[in-house]
Amino acid sequence: MLLIVVSALSACTPTLRPGPLADEVLPSPNFGTRRVSLVVIHHTSNGNAAPALRTLTNPFSEVSAHYLITRTGRIVQLVDERDRAWHAGRSRWGAISDVNSASIGIELDNDGQEPYGQPLMAALYRLLEDLRVRHQLTALAFVGHADVAPGRKVDPSPLFPWRELAQRGFGLWCDQPYPEPPGGFDVTLGLQAIGYDLSAPDAAAWSFGLHYGGRLGGLADLDPAHVACIAGAARAAPAL
Repeated sequence: MLLIVVSALSACTPTLRPGPLADEVLPSPNFGTRRVSLVVIHHTSNGNAAPALRTLTNPFSEVSAHYLITRTGRIVQLVDERDRAWHAGRSRWGAISDVNSASIGIELDNDGQEPYGQPLMAALYRLLEDLRVRHQLTALAFVGHADVAPGRKVDPSPLFPWRELAQRGFGLWCDQPYPEPPGGFDVTLGLQAIGYDLSAPDAAAWSFGLHYGGRLGGLADLDPAHVACIAGAARAAPAL
C-alpha cells in the first residue's frame, strides 16, 4: 500500500527545474502557474529544518515555499520558480491581491527568537541577488510575510536584519534623523503608498514597525516622519 501511495504522489508531482544555487532539490506537490514580482521572506518557527521540510512537502498540508535555507546555509528548492507555491496565504501588497501568484517564497530555518546566523544570511544574500538579476526585481520587491499579511503573520522576527538587506538593495530603509514630513502628511496614506493593506490599519502600522525598526504599536505610535521617509523612498524607487 505504501508503495502505491508513493508512486501516486510521484506521478502527481511535476518535474522541478532547479535554480542555479540550490544545494538540494526536494519537490513539494503544493503549488499551482504564475509570474514573479515579489520575494516574500518567512521564518519556519522550528528548532531545526526537518519539521519544516516535512510540512512543506506533505501533500495534505497545502503549504509550501519555493526555497528553504537551513541554519548551515544549505539552499533547498521545493517548488519550481515558475509555479505558484502556497506560502503567503490570505495576503496583499499594493495592487497585488494574490501574493502567491506573484511571488517567490523563502523560508528561513529560524525559530523566531534567535539571531539569524551568518551561514544562513550569506546563502540568503546569494539567493536574493540571483533572483533579483534573473527576475529583474527592484528594491521594492523584497518584503516579509508580516508585510503582506498584517495582523495575521509576524515573520520574519524583529531580529531579522532588514537594514542590512536594504543596504544591499533588497528593500528600503531610513536612518534617523528623519526629514520633516510634508505639511498635512497622512500616515495612513503613507502606509498605503509603501504597499500595506489598510483593511486593518493598526495591524499595518505594527508590521511597518517590525520591518523598518519603528515602535511596535498601532497608528498612534507611528512616527509620521519615519513613514514619510520610507514612502518617499518607495515613490522614488523603480516600480515593481
